[in-house]
Amino acid sequence: MPQKSMPVWLITGCSTGFGRELAKLVLKRGYRAAITARSPEKVQDLAAGHGERAIVLKLDVNDAAQAAAAVKAAESTFGGIDVLVNNAGYGLLAAVEESEDAVEESEEGEVRAMFETNFFGLARMIHAVLPSMRQRRKGHIVNISSVGGVVGLSGVGYYNATKFAVEGLSEALAKEVEPLGIKVLIVEPGPFRTDWAGRSIRLPRKEIEDYADTVGARRRTITGNSGKQAGDPARAAEAILKAVESPNPPLHLVLGSIGLGAVREKFERFENDLNSWEDTTLGADFPESRAAK
Repeated sequence: MPQKSMPVWLITGCSTGFGRELAKLVLKRGYRAAITARSPEKVQDLAAGHGERAIVLKLDVNDAAQAAAAVKAAESTFGGIDVLVNNAGYGLLAAVEESEDAVEESEEGEVRAMFETNFFGLARMIHAVLPSMRQRRKGHIVNISSVGGVVGLSGVGYYNATKFAVEGLSEALAKEVEPLGIKVLIVEPGPFRTDWAGRSIRLPRKEIEDYADTVGARRRTITGNSGKQAGDPARAAEAILKAVESPNPPLHLVLGSIGLGAVREKFERFENDLNSWEDTTLGADFPESRAAK
């Protein structure tokens, strides 16, 4: 396929982790890519040697002007964006009660900032690319969620909340844009050897002693295991590319054995609850509605 006909990827958060590995892979495979980061100098090496197939753009997804400018630059350079990968995001290792700023009036604070990046930044990028994708009647939006967007886990309640929001938005979006030729992929990684549990993680300003044996212990386990997780980011990038290239791509792509086990356990418990409480569930309808069915 001629170079100018190769699909174009725009990837957010390419400094480390999944974003960096995916940028390396798509360029290696001959695709064109807009490589973005809050600090462009950290990703210049990714574009080196790829000529006109790669551009580096400054992008903080929390900055509406930068988001619009990055999409415009990619579309002007390459003629359009075929694949948007919403990868930018980070976590917070804190009990719900330890995350005090979530219930304060101030717009400042770790929880609100995390929502701005993990959810609203992702939504901002979707809004920016959709007009062109709709016009061209093609495109693929890849939202990097987490197993924590499917399964609630102690110590990451508000991180869970950001990713559950990504899941809901993505599932609705998929139904809206499918008739327009646009596909959506939700990626749900388990523990991987990225910086998520290392320098990228946020910790509570004040720990509560009553959670020391639950949240505190889990926090120590997660941070202590950073760099030792089972998941390989390079293999994750291969899996994402395989899904996007598939003629019948999934809506959900769980990555890693630990993540797969956690998701299966969640839905087994969910199904058990449905079956055990089915009579109570159906009993909440008006009697005439039940009779009609």
